[in-house]
Amino acid sequence: MNLENTKAQMRKGVLELCILALLEHKDAYASDIIEHLKKAEMIVVEGTLYPLLTRLKNAELLAYRWEESTSGPPRKYYSLTLVGKKALTELQTSWDTLVEAVNKTTQKNS
Repeated sequence: MNLENTKAQMRKGVLELCILALLEHKDAYASDIIEHLKKAEMIVVEGTLYPLLTRLKNAELLAYRWEESTSGPPRKYYSLTLVGKKALTELQTSWDTLVEAVNKTTQKNS
């Protein structure tokens, strides 16, 4: 069993939830999202993030707008849609239930 692969799959499984949560209160562009995820020790690379952002946009969970930048080309800012906000609520509830179940399963009996 490749433990590094297992750990990577665990991170990928919660990446959508993390992205939606990051965008709940503030729009962000891809580099900003990557920076926030890295600070939280959620390792992600552009090659993983961009297809995921496109998939979330195609599922109507995210929208984007172009904004001029003072230091380079225009930036694509992502925001949460109403559908995305509902999805975030559902995913957060599912996550909380899953964490509780995992904690119950993995904690040793006293």
